[in-house]
Amino acid sequence: MVNGRRIGEFICPSPPGFSVSGAESPSMALTPVYEQRLWAQGYRRVAGLDEAGRGAWAGPVVAAAVVLPVNDSESFERLAGIRDSKQLSAAQREAWLTVIERYALAWGIGIVSAEEIDALGIVPATRKAMALALNALSPAADYLLIDHLRLPDIQVPQYSLPKGDAQVLSIAAASIVAKVTRDRIMSRLAEQYPAYGFAQHKGYGTARHRLALQALGPCAVHRLSFAPLRNHSGPVFYGSR
Repeated sequence: MVNGRRIGEFICPSPPGFSVSGAESPSMALTPVYEQRLWAQGYRRVAGLDEAGRGAWAGPVVAAAVVLPVNDSESFERLAGIRDSKQLSAAQREAWLTVIERYALAWGIGIVSAEEIDALGIVPATRKAMALALNALSPAADYLLIDHLRLPDIQVPQYSLPKGDAQVLSIAAASIVAKVTRDRIMSRLAEQYPAYGFAQHKGYGTARHRLALQALGPCAVHRLSFAPLRNHSGPVFYGSR
């Protein structure tokens, strides 16, 4: 173990200068500080990773990976203003997605269904979504900056940090890509299952969602391993999986 990072699992020690206590305030503009420190060490394809939908009762978990171009001042000017997706409105996220798709060096998306989440568990399913997002990158990443999770099965140097989406530009960009992608999926599912209100709550545990479950039971895209579905005693199933 080195500084709590398991080298044998390719979880590397904090790169020089990395410190959560030195993180930028959410009110400050995010800049590629973390990425620049890694570029100075010779890494050229630093990917930020984040997920959306981990805590929802229904729908997939979606992960995204975003690689920023190395020391590209024009791209950084265009990306100035990006925040953690939770700090942005839906319209702002949609607008930023267009910018990210244009100015990122590469970006990839991974999607794991509710059925797979039930089979694997949410943490392994989230890791699988992140692995899929990484596999979709071209060119491939040579270093990973990850919000919260570690990916011990991915043989790429990596650094995970809490609230990375509020500190690291590439992770914040990934949070936007993942959130917009998942919101679009949930809006399409709302057309298929209109009684649940997926377009409004995106599968999360709101009062409206709970009432719909009590009246209808779960549908094909609900996570049956999640409470309160695990202990559901109302209607058995609405639709088929």
